[in-house]
Amino acid sequence: MDSNILKQIFFDKHHHWDAFVQKHSEHIRPNVLKEVQKFRGCGDPRNGFKILVCEGCHDIKRVPYRCKGRFCTTCSCGETEEWSRVLLEDVFQVNHRHVVFTIDEGLWSVFLMHRKMLKEFMDEAVQIIKMHFEKKHKITPGIIAGLHTFGSRLNFNPHVHMLVTMGGMKSNGEWKTYDYVPFEMLRKQWQTVVLKLIRKSLNEEEKKQVQPRLQKAYSANGEGFYVHAPKQKGNVKEQLGYIGRYMKRPAIALKRIQSYDGEYVVFSYRDKTNGEEKTEKLTVEEFIARVIRHIPDENFKTIRYYGVYSRRLKKISKKLVTEWQKEARKWVVRAQRQLKRRNWRERIQRKTGKDPLVCQKCECYYEYKGEVCLEEGILTVKYAACERTRGCLERMIRDLTGKQETKKQKEKTAVVSKQLSAVEADSEVYMFDLFGKRKHTA
Repeated sequence: MDSNILKQIFFDKHHHWDAFVQKHSEHIRPNVLKEVQKFRGCGDPRNGFKILVCEGCHDIKRVPYRCKGRFCTTCSCGETEEWSRVLLEDVFQVNHRHVVFTIDEGLWSVFLMHRKMLKEFMDEAVQIIKMHFEKKHKITPGIIAGLHTFGSRLNFNPHVHMLVTMGGMKSNGEWKTYDYVPFEMLRKQWQTVVLKLIRKSLNEEEKKQVQPRLQKAYSANGEGFYVHAPKQKGNVKEQLGYIGRYMKRPAIALKRIQSYDGEYVVFSYRDKTNGEEKTEKLTVEEFIARVIRHIPDENFKTIRYYGVYSRRLKKISKKLVTEWQKEARKWVVRAQRQLKRRNWRERIQRKTGKDPLVCQKCECYYEYKGEVCLEEGILTVKYAACERTRGCLERMIRDLTGKQETKKQKEKTAVVSKQLSAVEADSEVYMFDLFGKRKHTA
């Protein structure tokens, strides 16, 4: 069984996910089914793989495809680290604030039932900060916003995290620093904006249903909805790296899942009211229901860029700021070039200190020899370096699918095996005796 405990909860011998789908199929969003299915097949060679062969000892490494899904804990963890690394080199090297916009808990279920409002929910939060800078100081700040729909207990709690530059760019490219933002004053604006958003997005029948919640949220929050924006202290890069990882983190980290016995799941969380570490015990069905709520709709971007960080303005902004700095000889901003994303090999080497393409036995390099992928649900050889490689890949496919070799295939396999065993020392490096000494490592 897979060592990923979330995979065990969903797909082990108890078949909890299949039972959940059968019971609640009418209420599960199509994209949830799609993402969970991708997660299920992540790392399974039956969904495709590449083979690498050591040029020295001829050891074979089979590398399965990864799903790169938004629900997959394995893929999202690596993506979060890489995004954070690129972020802290790509933004302006100035002080930033980590701003959090929250709403009354009585409105959480309204956004759960009407997820179409979440995009505008993000935009409105950003607009409050952006308009303050533009009206009060005549500058355009840089804002990166991330939507979180989850609380520490996996409850549906939509709120917006923002990375905001403490300062901004004037129209001539001058960078003006400004550290004070009246967040207490902005709380009331935020409350008004959220209540208006709900009212304008719902039809008359829906508004009648949620009106008591809207009235209660207004009455219970006399100072407005809570906005948190602590001043950042210490190294700017460390701040950016931490905030970046926090903004793009998954709903639950695997290390928080403390136990699973086939019926119940126990996970830890930090109680925000008193800061204590606590645990919660849920049935598997309830745990699955809570987790899948936070899978975003298809093509929904949970991270968005605004102001001088918007994709449309970022290059122009950096160019203007750089030119102003040269003229003013005042280097308050270090506008760096965009950092290149690391590939699979570089990420593993950085994390483990070992090159995955260097054989641990003989220290020779692995060579890419072939690839198998799914075409219309059937495993097919996508690329093979030579006929010997193709024969090996076809044999692997039969092993995975359980299909029997035909008489012609058996004869071909015997010939290829004999040829491989007789490779001369000074000839081209082949996969020596693949069929007799095949070793599969994921």
